[in-house]
Amino acid sequence: MKKLLFILSVCFVAGNAFAQETDTLIYAQGKIVSAATKEPINAKISFQSEPYGNRTGLLNGTTYSFPLFDGEKYSILVEAPGFAAAKFLLDPTQANTERRVIKDIELALPGTVAKTAETTPHTVGHTMRLDNLIFAVGTARISPESHSELDEVVKMLKDYPRMVIQLEGHTDVKGDPKLNMKLSQDRVDAVKTYLVSKGATKNRIKTKAFGGTSPLSKENTETAHKMNRRVELRVLEN
Repeated sequence: MKKLLFILSVCFVAGNAFAQETDTLIYAQGKIVSAATKEPINAKISFQSEPYGNRTGLLNGTTYSFPLFDGEKYSILVEAPGFAAAKFLLDPTQANTERRVIKDIELALPGTVAKTAETTPHTVGHTMRLDNLIFAVGTARISPESHSELDEVVKMLKDYPRMVIQLEGHTDVKGDPKLNMKLSQDRVDAVKTYLVSKGATKNRIKTKAFGGTSPLSKENTETAHKMNRRVELRVLEN
């Protein structure tokens, strides 16, 4: 009987210790949203303890929540198609009274070519938005005002002779999906033709059409539709 009481007593103490450890655990949590529209974004969220990366994890979704073990700081990297990646450091000392480090992360549109070319355009997977690329409405005719930005792309390809890029065409969600897909393909083909005419190597430029299948915003407003109509440049190799 005494032996049984001793075992129960040990179990009780161990249970209390586990409960206390669980109660004092700090969690990081937050939402992933568009910086422009504040809409939720489905993203890939990877995290690791710092400075040695002994604990790592990977999540997918529009929110995240994970424990910060041993009082360590954690770095978090958030990535989503069509947006610039975001990286932050989460510090458990900044937890609120409910032992939560709350960090909502806003993802911005990718940097423009001219701006990114000054920093790290060579990063494989990096996406750049052609902000100043203008087409005549409903066509693949490139406006002359677009030439200066496209010339920056040519310069970038010449500066990085091993770089391979992919031009990705997007339309808004209005209209016939098949026609939108064709229009987005025609537009990236037109951009490729221009780049090659200015000296870029043809086989280093790939194209891909998305039509209206990957909108940055699903709001039914002209601002959202304009945002969704875009051509992006993705670095495939370098």
